[in-house]
Amino acid sequence: MEPLVKTEPVLKLNFLSHGTLECTDIEATRKFYEEFLGLETVRTSKISMTLRLNSSTVFVAVQVGKKSQMPLMAHNGLDVATPADVDKCHEIVMREKDQWGIKKVTTPIDQHGTRSFYFLDLDDNWWEILANPEGGYTWQFNKGSDFDYAKMTGDDNPNSFVGRRSPNPTPTKIG
Repeated sequence: MEPLVKTEPVLKLNFLSHGTLECTDIEATRKFYEEFLGLETVRTSKISMTLRLNSSTVFVAVQVGKKSQMPLMAHNGLDVATPADVDKCHEIVMREKDQWGIKKVTTPIDQHGTRSFYFLDLDDNWWEILANPEGGYTWQFNKGSDFDYAKMTGDDNPNSFVGRRSPNPTPTKIG
């Protein structure tokens, strides 16, 4: 595959700074983010907070009156170091799901080059816990070109991706 050809962007932007999540109870959500997920939070208004985890990119959580369930493929990723760490997190989520209002949990599987599982939180937002090297997906940009999916080997991905796909995870409804 040929290296990407860089063109000048139309917009001259500096930094991808944030994304936004909706919640229905800012206090319960803050407790979940801090005490369960281990995120750092800062309350920015009566109905909003900023959150982050070991990064300068943040999410903003905003309390809304009514919200729809986030689609599974619009999930938020939380990285751990190894596939064994994914399985350990899954055990913890399954053990504590009722205490934290977690509504659905998928089974850990190997997909898109790593081991992962998803869960639906108290605000109907999907989260993926996945094994990724330090720096997350920055290794993909460091590669310097697009992937040739048909020719990928374990050397193309620090998570040993070998060009195979697992079926889409099926959420298990809790309760």
